[in-house]
Amino acid sequence: MKEEVDFNIFKAQILEDIKAGKPLFGKDGALAPMIENIVNAALEGEMDAHLTQESRESGNRRNGKMQKQVQTPVGDITVTTPRDRDASFDPQFVKKRETMLSEGMADRIIGLYALGTSIRDISNWLEETVGTSVSAETISSITDRVLPELEA
Repeated sequence: MKEEVDFNIFKAQILEDIKAGKPLFGKDGALAPMIENIVNAALEGEMDAHLTQESRESGNRRNGKMQKQVQTPVGDITVTTPRDRDASFDPQFVKKRETMLSEGMADRIIGLYALGTSIRDISNWLEETVGTSVSAETISSITDRVLPELEA
């Protein structure tokens, strides 16, 4: 079950914040809520890829969420990481115990995808440059969740 995020609300809020003199970046910046939702959508995409039909049939399913504060280039955000019953979900977008978002990782994945780079090539690029192994299925789930929100 995918949660849809209405980015028109964020766009209106960002415009309102800018008109009120609020900065775009930094603590309480206008962009932080939008980045927060993109990151959380990416984590949900990872969970979608993790919970295969086979794992669901064996009894593994979603089991709540955990929140933590994460520092980003645009300010602090609250990341809500989904959990599964078997505790086998190991998020790669924002890793366990990570408190600083890898600068530009989401931008790089989306940018490479938008340029027509195959999902398998993106997976290989992440493993070579970041040292993170992310399956093609996970990248596909992330882009499926994040791209519609970015287009909005």
